[in-house]
Amino acid sequence: MSISRHATAHWEGDFKSGKGQLSTPQSGLMDKVGYGFNSRFGDEKGTNPEELIAAAHAGCFTMALSAKLTEAGHPPTRIDTRAEVDLSMEGGPSLSQIRLQVEAQVPGIDDAKFQSIAKDAEKNCPVSKALSAVPISMEATLRS
Repeated sequence: MSISRHATAHWEGDFKSGKGQLSTPQSGLMDKVGYGFNSRFGDEKGTNPEELIAAAHAGCFTMALSAKLTEAGHPPTRIDTRAEVDLSMEGGPSLSQIRLQVEAQVPGIDDAKFQSIAKDAEKNCPVSKALSAVPISMEATLRS
């Protein structure tokens, strides 16, 4: 079985003064959301590719962690993940680092087991695999 999702991008103008729009027609979550040079490299309102990658990674990792914890007999009460994606300008723009920070409440599990499962989820969620060319670090905290 294969699942396909898509998004669209529209751009008008040159790199620095041009403007773009991103849409996710299947879900309707984004409809012509603005993006451009200043929302990517400055503080103008709008989204940017790095923010969208961070959202995708946080969501994918969190679902993978929930699945792996549940498979291990420890369904989580809650999981909160923050993903930070760094864009380096040295030697040309490139994604230089991704940091995952996760905090979870998981009844009946010890920290060592939780850390092991979290590391497995970090390595094996589909987005982590797709981004394997970028260094990924993770900090996992188990809350009672």
